[in-house]
Amino acid sequence: MRLRVALFILVLSFTLAFGQVSYSIPEEMERGSLVCKIGQDLGLDFKRLKSGRARIHSGDSAEYIELNKDRGVLLIKERIDREMLCGETTPCALHLQMILENPMELFRITIEITDINDNAPCFASSETRFEISESAVVGSKFVLEKAIDADIGVNDLQSYTLNPANNFALKIENQADGGKKVEMVLQKPLDREQQNQISLLLTALDGGEPRKSGKMQITVNVLDANDNAPVFTKPVYKATITENSPMGTSVITVSASDKDGGSNGDISYAISNSKRRLSDLFQIDRKTGEVILIGELDYEKAKVFQIDIEAMDNGGLSDSSKIIIDITDVNDNSPQMKILSKSDAVSEDSPHNHVIAMLSVNDPDSERSGEVTCYINDDIPFKIQNTMNGFYSLVTDVALDREVASQYNITVTCSDKGVPPLSSSVTLTLQISDVNDNAPDFERSSYEAYIVENNTPGLSIFSVKARDADWNQNARVSYILEDSSVNGVPVSSYVSVSADSGVIHAVRSFDYEQIKDFHFRVKAQDGGSPPLSSNVTVKVLIQDQNDNPPQVLYPVQTGGSLVAEMVPRSADVGYLVTKVVAVDVDSGQNAWLSYKLQKATDRALFEVGLQNGEIRTIRGVTDKDAVKQRLAVIVEDNGQPSRSATVIVNVAVADSFPEVLSEFTDYTQDKEYNDNLTFYLVLALAVVSFLFITCLVVIISVKIYRWRQSRVLYHSNLPVIPYYPPRYSDTLGTGTLQHVYNYEVCRTNDSRKSDCKFGTVGSQNVLIMDPSSTGTMQRIQSEKNILDEPDSPLEQKPPNNDWRFTQGPRPGPSGATGGPEVAMGTGPWPQPPTEAEQLQALMAAANAVGEATATLGPGTMGLSTRYSPQFTLQHVPDYRQNVYIPGSTATLTSNPQQQQATAQQAAQQALPPPQQQQQVQSEPPKAAQTPASKKKSTKKEKK
Repeated sequence: MRLRVALFILVLSFTLAFGQVSYSIPEEMERGSLVCKIGQDLGLDFKRLKSGRARIHSGDSAEYIELNKDRGVLLIKERIDREMLCGETTPCALHLQMILENPMELFRITIEITDINDNAPCFASSETRFEISESAVVGSKFVLEKAIDADIGVNDLQSYTLNPANNFALKIENQADGGKKVEMVLQKPLDREQQNQISLLLTALDGGEPRKSGKMQITVNVLDANDNAPVFTKPVYKATITENSPMGTSVITVSASDKDGGSNGDISYAISNSKRRLSDLFQIDRKTGEVILIGELDYEKAKVFQIDIEAMDNGGLSDSSKIIIDITDVNDNSPQMKILSKSDAVSEDSPHNHVIAMLSVNDPDSERSGEVTCYINDDIPFKIQNTMNGFYSLVTDVALDREVASQYNITVTCSDKGVPPLSSSVTLTLQISDVNDNAPDFERSSYEAYIVENNTPGLSIFSVKARDADWNQNARVSYILEDSSVNGVPVSSYVSVSADSGVIHAVRSFDYEQIKDFHFRVKAQDGGSPPLSSNVTVKVLIQDQNDNPPQVLYPVQTGGSLVAEMVPRSADVGYLVTKVVAVDVDSGQNAWLSYKLQKATDRALFEVGLQNGEIRTIRGVTDKDAVKQRLAVIVEDNGQPSRSATVIVNVAVADSFPEVLSEFTDYTQDKEYNDNLTFYLVLALAVVSFLFITCLVVIISVKIYRWRQSRVLYHSNLPVIPYYPPRYSDTLGTGTLQHVYNYEVCRTNDSRKSDCKFGTVGSQNVLIMDPSSTGTMQRIQSEKNILDEPDSPLEQKPPNNDWRFTQGPRPGPSGATGGPEVAMGTGPWPQPPTEAEQLQALMAAANAVGEATATLGPGTMGLSTRYSPQFTLQHVPDYRQNVYIPGSTATLTSNPQQQQATAQQAAQQALPPPQQQQQVQSEPPKAAQTPASKKKSTKKEKK
């Protein structure tokens, strides 16, 4: 493949850049084939192609070429068939435009499509027949059908061959239009008697590499006597017709003559075959030779038609001629406008001749009908320029101002110079983007605000308003209080300004007597970048309020001494007693004071001047008038509401000072009530009452708790079964019973108030039970009363793993008093009891212990009994399988193995340290806790 590249650069005087480049490629290239390296040829790098959004504009033609911006090359997009694209037109070329933006650049690209030998010559029909009279003279011509080759140049049809060449030879004649006229010339007279039919093969060859050919079979039937061929009156006919002529229009009439007569002189006309399918546009009458338009003509597609016609008589003789038809153009196409590139928005500070849009305009008409002039609507700051043939640019003409117009609808109209002229238009909508070129503008040049003194801090005083002609963020105004001071104090401690609304708020409460007015500056700043601002001065005038009562300067009111004015009894009417002098720090009418006599000892004696406060007598003083006169003068201002002050004036009507002094000695000063003392007394009473109630509630709660504990022990229904401490063993072996029953009561150390007492020696803890008793238990006196000692601890002695019982003290009958041997467990029973008596004693002891437990209160009681080996409980159920003792955690069971394991565990837990074993030996054992007592202790811990 051979590439021819030509590059032209066109430099223009405005902001656009243009260039032109040409290439040449053969037709029928595969899709994706490389056309050219457009980026390298135009001096554009890959980044420029991407940033400029490079694209190919192909006009109305199909898109055969595509741009690869990543490689900067042009590629084949669709297979190109030169014959389909251009037909006979040479040269055949594609005219493309490549457009880039930012800045806008336009490059014109011309790609010439060269022909390859891809089409073989072909005949319209594969076979044709001739009927030639045998009388045909040598040299007679017979027109053959021409072969058609869609290729051009050397690839087009070049030659013909005819085989065999015995009777006929080929004659090829070049025509003005470049075509070839093919005739078969008779070289040897025909003899029908020798050969009535001759078969010939006509071959058409082109000049391509390799050469291609087409063939047609010719059959010649030899006839008799027609020795004159038809002859056209003109070798070439010319006609003119306008485009868009209606179908059926007569174009031209041709004629031919034949000297033969009869049927041999009848001539028929026909249009010869050609490359262009003229039979779809024109038709010739076979008899008259009139050429009629049967299709639509378009000057823009074809300007000239050349028609080969043929005249043939019945004898097979023929003649040929040509008709040249010129198409006259009509202004039937309006200018075709296409927007190549445009900007939807442009900044209002864009420079002069800034490109807004690029358009391509084309009018396919010819001459003046194809000349186009473009213009835009008036009164807009834009103009249109013709950059090159068929391309226009819309640019800015004057400076833009968004505040004047934020949007423009630009109508571009293009009109040709045909008769009548045709035009087309397109409308572009352009938004003008805002630039922060306007500072905020206050509604007034200065502001004055009024506020009444004693205002609430945070009160809204006034609001300033500024407007910005810009848009969006550039028009967002914020208000800022500029730094300044008022009497050495920052103005921000007086007022504040809302940044969004411009509302001015008072930061403090103003006092007219301290400050009457002040001024400050407020800055309005927009949100542009950089921001613009403007200032305005605000003056705040504080208005007076009647917030100060009159102050009496004279007479001076003292708390400890009495001042009196003396009036001699000889005073006449209008005598000036004194003058009340008062001032008001307010201003205006709030400071206008008036004086009135509110109360007086004798209102008929004195009067007060309304304006000057002078106290004068209104009558003469008499002896009946009291020496001590008390006047209450009220001073009021003129405010709304008015405020007042009262002054007491003491007047002494007397001629001498001693007389006055005697009258005023009984003067007592009013005492003030001490409110603080009352408050403290009430507070102290409330605290004492609260403490008393709290103590009362605590005492009642403790009492209720102890009462509930005693009731729980009293109502216990668990059976009481003797408990056999493992530390007693049968060692003596004396007495009437084999085992000794020992009942031992054990309590906790907080049961100090119980009637049960124990001795220090374990052998002395013998309970003598009365079999006839149902609920009493005798007290046993010991050498030392352990329970009466608050500090004597009751510790449970460690049990012995041996369950054998010692021959200790044994219980006797009811009322029996044991001797020393009985107390030591060595003497015999006085009267050996029967088994029934022993059972009765056992149950009585259990009942007695239950009642004792109810009277002891909270604590732990354990029972131990010694029995003689002779006593057996055969008729008594064995309750030790699962028996609980109230106040104990011990469980009696009949399983020997379980008893032994329980005893061993108790021995390990209850065994004291070696230094305490000697002391523990003398203490009575304590019973283990029952589940009931454990549950009670758990509740106490939770509380």
